[in-house]
Amino acid sequence: MELTTLWFLIVGVMLIGYFVLDGFDFGVGMSLPFLGKDDTDRRLLINTIGPVWDLNETWLIVAGASLFAAFPEWYATMFSGFYLALLLILVALILRGVSFEYRHQGKGRNWTRWFDQFIFWGSVLPPLLWGVAFANLVQGVPIAPLEGGGWIYEGTLLTLLNPYGLLGGLTMLLITFTHGLVFVALKTVGDMRKRARALATKVGIAAIVAGAAFLIWTIVQHLESDTLWLIVTCAVVAAVALIGAWVANLRGREGWAFTGNAVAIAFALLTIFMALFPNLMHSSIDPAYSMSIEGAASSQKTLELMTWVAVFTLPLVLAYQAWTYWVFRKRLSRDVIPAGAH
Repeated sequence: MELTTLWFLIVGVMLIGYFVLDGFDFGVGMSLPFLGKDDTDRRLLINTIGPVWDLNETWLIVAGASLFAAFPEWYATMFSGFYLALLLILVALILRGVSFEYRHQGKGRNWTRWFDQFIFWGSVLPPLLWGVAFANLVQGVPIAPLEGGGWIYEGTLLTLLNPYGLLGGLTMLLITFTHGLVFVALKTVGDMRKRARALATKVGIAAIVAGAAFLIWTIVQHLESDTLWLIVTCAVVAAVALIGAWVANLRGREGWAFTGNAVAIAFALLTIFMALFPNLMHSSIDPAYSMSIEGAASSQKTLELMTWVAVFTLPLVLAYQAWTYWVFRKRLSRDVIPAGAH
């Protein structure tokens, strides 16, 4: 396997890790106004992700750094073209992170309510806008090559807000919301667990419908693709896993439901990556203007050095993250939330 293809897969795996792990963080944040009857409930919800949410976000940082080093042209074109959408994601992530740390400072109800709103909207916007962005990468965006090398994005934010892009955003939003609700049910006991399961059942139906529509639309757009069989296979696995997760949640098997949602997110993203391959960005102006993996990659020496770094560091990161989840594996209840706790 060529190093360019290997790093396309590595970046994909890192992005999958981010959306699977930070995905349930987003879902928990979205659940605050629906499951939080009082401040103790809301503190309980936040504490389910308290020890891990910042660790989960590091996957985005690592993926961004890898993207910059391995495919600088992809990084430059996407971050300049999608600038406003990515800026909104960054602001939302900052507000959400600050709110986790400052909402419990005890400065009154209005103070807490404001930060709860920041957590909610900071959890809604990122998956919605990420879904819009990835859907547009698959559908094609108005990019064209520059004379001196590189590519330029010739659209605006409104260009991204097309029906297929919005469906991709809605699908990502609903799947992460369901993922987070199942995680709440997995991490809590009593009434909170029951209410999270019930809401996950309702939201899960909407996620299945939206996900099916998005995957079918994606397949139809790529009927002539050389990787059609991979696209269809990944889409089928994602659909089966999502339906299986819904059934598992309905039967009270939160562990299997969480695993199923994780698999569904992973293979939905794999569907997108397979629809992109062997390009990084499809051009809606002219297919000849599309950005190929080889054309956007760094030098061979850079990729070789990055490969050795990844071989030694990724196992350590995975081991540390697994240890963290093992340490904080116990379920939580309202009884463990003392007055004034985070």
